This record gives sequence, C-alpha cells and structure tokens, in this order.
Amino acid sequence: MKVQHIDGKLLKNMLICGYNNLENNKKLIDKLNVFPVPDGDTGTNMSLTMSSAISEVSKISTDKITDIGKALSKGSLMGARGNSGVILSQLLRGFSKSIEGKDALSTQDIANALKEGSDTAYRAVIKPIEGTILTVARESAEYAVKISNKEKDIEKFLSMVIKEANNSLNKTPQLLKALKEAGVVDSGGKGLLVIYEGFYKALIGENIDLLDINVDDTYIEHGEEPKIDLADIKYGYCTEFILQSDKVSPGEMRDKIEKYGDSLVVVGDDSLIKIHIHTNDPGIVLQEAIKYGQLSKIKIDNMRIQHENVLVESYKQEEMKEYGFISVAMGSGLSSIFKDFGVDHIIEGGQTMNPSTQDFLEGIEKINAKNIIILPNNSNILMAANQAKEVSDKNVIVIPSKTIPQGFSSLLAFNADAEPVENEKAMTHALKNVKTGQVTFAVRNTTVNNVDIKEGDILGIGEGSITNSGSDIKTITLDLIDKLVDEDSEIITLFYGEEIDEEAANEIKNILEEKYDYIDIEVYHGGQPLYYYIISVE
Repeated sequence: MKVQHIDGKLLKNMLICGYNNLENNKKLIDKLNVFPVPDGDTGTNMSLTMSSAISEVSKISTDKITDIGKALSKGSLMGARGNSGVILSQLLRGFSKSIEGKDALSTQDIANALKEGSDTAYRAVIKPIEGTILTVARESAEYAVKISNKEKDIEKFLSMVIKEANNSLNKTPQLLKALKEAGVVDSGGKGLLVIYEGFYKALIGENIDLLDINVDDTYIEHGEEPKIDLADIKYGYCTEFILQSDKVSPGEMRDKIEKYGDSLVVVGDDSLIKIHIHTNDPGIVLQEAIKYGQLSKIKIDNMRIQHENVLVESYKQEEMKEYGFISVAMGSGLSSIFKDFGVDHIIEGGQTMNPSTQDFLEGIEKINAKNIIILPNNSNILMAANQAKEVSDKNVIVIPSKTIPQGFSSLLAFNADAEPVENEKAMTHALKNVKTGQVTFAVRNTTVNNVDIKEGDILGIGEGSITNSGSDIKTITLDLIDKLVDEDSEIITLFYGEEIDEEAANEIKNILEEKYDYIDIEVYHGGQPLYYYIISVE
C-alpha cells in the first residue's frame, strides 16, 4: 500500500531515526571533516545540534505537525554547535516554517519544506560555498520539487531524493579543492545524507536505534586518512554564542562583526540571535555583541589545538596497547555495560546462537593489542574461543566464563598494570565469587531434577540447574533469588530482558530491598532475548 501522507506521529519517529542514524555515524563524519577547517568535529556538532532539537520535540505531548515544527526549530537553534550545526539548524528552521498549519504532509509539502530549508540556510551564510552541505541540501531540494508533482508515493519519492542527495555529495570534491586534495566528500553533506537515510528507514518501518553502528569508509578514497594541514586554519578560534536582544537584527549584527573573521553565520529566532564565527580575537566579537544585549551559551574552541588532538588521537590508534578484550553478549543493554567496562569488541551470541571460531578470529584481528582476553560467557562457546586461541598468532587468553555475571565479575578483577599470567589467574579465580540465576521458559514437556515441566512454563535456573518452575515470572524470579542468597551475599544484580519493562523490574527490586535490607540491589536493562532475567549474586 502506497504511503501518500505523513502524519505528526510518523514525522516524530522519522526525526528520531534521522538523529539516531547521525549519532551512530558521527565518527565517520568527523573523519571526513577538512573544510572549512580540519578540526574533525562536524559529525559531533551536527549530532549535538540534532540531539537538542529532538530533546525539544520529545517534550511536547501532541502530534500536531505545527507544534513539532516549532519545537524542532527552537531546539536546533538553541543547541546549534559549529558551522555545520548552525547551518543544520537553519535547514530545520526553514523546513519547520514551511510545514506550519499542515495536518499531514504530502510529497509536495515535503519538497517545499526542503526547499524552504535550503533557502533559509543560504540566507544565513554570508558567503555560501558550493561543494558543502549547502550544495547537497539545495540540489536535493530542487530535485524534490521537480518530481513532487508527479510522484505521490512518499516512500518512492524520498528514496529518489536520497539518491539525488548522494549524487550531489559525490560531486562535492569537484566543486571544492580542499575536498579533492584530501580525497574526501564534504562532511556536512554526508551528515545531511545520513539524516535523510534515517528518515527513510523510519518511513518503511525499519527503525534505527542508537548504537546500531554501521560505519564504512566508502566516502574516503582508498580508505586513507584525509590529508590535512594546520596551515589551512587561518582563524584559530571557533566562537559561538547566543545574543538575547531586541535592539539589533541578525543582519545588522552580521554586518558589525563580519570584518573580524570568516565562516560567519548569524541567524535569529524571535529575540534570540545565534552567532558563529571563526576569528583570531573572540574578545572583540563578544565586546561588540554585548553592546546590544545579554550573551549566553558562549563557547570558544582553539581549532589548532583541536586539530593537533585529532592527529595525536590518530597516532595513538596506531600504537599497540597492552590489553584488548572480546566478550560475547546478546542484548543492547548487556553490550553497552561490557563496553563501559572497556571491552573493545562485542560478539553477538549466547544460548541458541553460538559464535564460530572465525567470529573470534575476526575479532582478534580487529584489536591492536599485545594481549587479548576473551570472555565467552557461555559453556557452549568455550571450545570455539579456545580454538581461536590456538589458531591465532597473537597472545590470546580465554577466561572460562560460563555466564554473563561471571564475565562482569572477571572484568572487575582485571588489573591493567599486572602481567598477563597474573590477570588470567585473578580473573579466573573471580568466576567463583558470583552465583548466576536465569529466568526463562520451557520449549517442551520434560522432567528435570524431579521438577515436572510443561511447555511454556517459566523456569528458574540457578548455577546451571533448574530449581523451580511455574506460570508467574515475578514469583519464579523471587524464589530463585531466595535459593541463591546466603549469609555471605552482599550484592544482587538483575539484568532484565527485552520482554520485561523497567516498571516490572523495579517492582521486584522494591520487594528485594524490603526482604534483604542488608544487601545492595541493582537493576540494569540487559535487553537480552530468551531470558526474562539474568541474576548475579555476589
């Protein structure tokens, strides 16, 4: 069935997915950043700008398109960061202005809104440069207007616009010498394309979540780092702030400070004026602006130092570090926690989905470290991990963790200053310090440990053995924990799965806190399939 209109609810979701896709790809976009200065922050600035816009949109309770547009415009202006962020805020501002008063959006409405966004952004930049995000926005918007009269199917329409935006992006090195010399496409244009692609995914029902990382280097010639030079930075300080004033217009303010630098963008919304300029004397710019009102959100970055930091970070990435980690996990929450522990590479897997030896070898090759520690976190995965250890030329240590809680416990025992043999001993010993419980469901009728089990029953598994079964998740979970807890227990941690909501998990937490007032109770979103809860008792 063809989609011919976008309502407010769908528009919200498209905006969120656009932001998520941008956030997930911001490192690649940062890597492409060589113009107007090679400070490596375009993706970050665009993402922060979009994040502020989405935060404002999330605050409104209605699905009225006008309200969504106003929130989008306000949030992006207040959160605009950097040259690319300010331009993005103007693209969103013009788009939002165009959709005011609409109950639903057709292809013509979207085309006109994209065109208004492009026009607004061009007006905001005192010296528009072709081969940038402005070019990608303009050419894709003009194409959208051209096809909108005939193409009423929004899904097909948006896919055609994205294709045109991609074509425009690929031509940016032909328009801008700095891009051609560096062997990259424009970073801001790439950021805009990524946002559009996020819109499209939401439109066809393939929502994009944060951390759904899918970064490639196809926009960098031969996979090489962009060739950038400090000499490209004529003005050293990226200066931006908001001026609250009814005494001066954005245009007047722009004329007053234009002589102090370049990359000048001055935009206004009601009594607020957002100012971005690259200058060698931020003080003069601020002194000029403060004559007309109050200043807020002042941010001054030394772009030469930023660039040096990018080069240092790139150099660091080439150095071999002492330790690297690979962990097996299923669920975005568990993966995120392992990453917080410093794990370099997560292999998705676990019960019913065991990684292969090749999966481990590929992970080992990706990590530039002298010693690589693997946490299988499942007894069925130990063999593949050990086989990878035998095949690999690197020094690989396999900690025989059989559960997720054991994996976390072993990481807590790791000492970055210790020798590999000492760490292997300490991390393996730590496996004994934790008891593991799992709450899942039966897939068939059976009898285990004198426990009669029917298909669909809720099962409590303690330390690898089925301890209880029944029909209520909460009851089984509490009974299982009761069997795991003893007088030496100090911490109970619950990781709730993809089928459990936070409210249900906190309900169990409250019961446990009342029953075990001498034990710390912690609850985390694990997002794991198959298991309603994974329980750690230490």
